[in-house]
Amino acid sequence: MSTPPVKEAALELRISVHQPTKVRTGELATWLREKNVDVALVMAYGRILPAEVLAAPRRGAMNLHASLLPQYRGAAPINWCIVNGETQTGVSLMQMDEGLDTGPVYARHALDLAETETGGSLAERIATLAAHVVRADLAAAVDGKLPAEPQDPALASHAPLIERQHLQVDWGRTAVEVARLIRGMAPRPGAFTLLNGKTLRLHDARPVPGPMPPGAAPGTISVLGKRAFVATGSGTLELVNAQVEGKKALMAQDLINGRVLVEGVVLGS
Repeated sequence: MSTPPVKEAALELRISVHQPTKVRTGELATWLREKNVDVALVMAYGRILPAEVLAAPRRGAMNLHASLLPQYRGAAPINWCIVNGETQTGVSLMQMDEGLDTGPVYARHALDLAETETGGSLAERIATLAAHVVRADLAAAVDGKLPAEPQDPALASHAPLIERQHLQVDWGRTAVEVARLIRGMAPRPGAFTLLNGKTLRLHDARPVPGPMPPGAAPGTISVLGKRAFVATGSGTLELVNAQVEGKKALMAQDLINGRVLVEGVVLGS
């Protein structure tokens, strides 16, 4: 257990810190009412707050959601927008209600996604943008100077909680789709495949033209010098960095030298 960075910063600034173990006992709502707060600001909390907590501050609770709502409502918008091949995402400042990211939106700030974007790099960019949104829009929203726009449910999409089955590579998909999955889930929780019955965590890979032999089954490894390639349902994927179960992450060259990536072995079986 370690102190969260937000708590460390708050203590340095001599701001009161309260860390409830649960939010449905009434303790948090009571604390908010006692403090007579104007607004509760939430980001990346991961749970639905009960009505009494949402109603305790004078202006309720506002959320910094890591997507351009109503797109990617839910637990993992950063990961899924990369996996699904989006070219843009961002941060939405919204009024929270009892639904799942369904409240009206005060402001949306967009970010363009790079072709090499990973879940980790995008999370850092989202955090920086969210801090800007707080400075730019929060006070105006609390003071009623920034109108809230209802979301159109017909345009909504979902970013579900990531389960293990979402992380396993299907080599029958295209090389582009597999690369997006690997980038979107990197560095954590991490996409994976099976290699001789063991988990091979995939940290970095990229689609490339060629060089698999015609008719190679999806998941088949081809080694050319210091580079490792994998056949997919359409196209070829170059493995750049991977990690065998119980070992440290290594570049493809080291995995080839260690006889981990071997010509003709089929991943995923």
